[in-house]
Amino acid sequence: MSELASINHVYTPKQKLNDEELLRAIKFAIVSEFEAIQIYQQIAAATNNLGASRVLLDIAREEKQHVGELRELLKVLAPYDEDEYLEGAEETRENLEK
Repeated sequence: MSELASINHVYTPKQKLNDEELLRAIKFAIVSEFEAIQIYQQIAAATNNLGASRVLLDIAREEKQHVGELRELLKVLAPYDEDEYLEGAEETRENLEK
């Protein structure tokens, strides 16, 4: 079983998360959503059952929406990080235009 799927890795703090812990938890959630997207897409590609494939791809699309929601939450909670993400996006655009 994947470590991420293990119940032992569920974070259940005795006290509320501080701001730094909240940001780390959200970033971990984003990674987990991307992992789920990959899994659903791989299963969909590996089956001949078209109905199951459609359902799995729909679930993958929903996971992408979750990524968007979590990214937006990060923008609000950590706007100082957003500047670095935007700088990286700009560098990518410049490199693609070369």
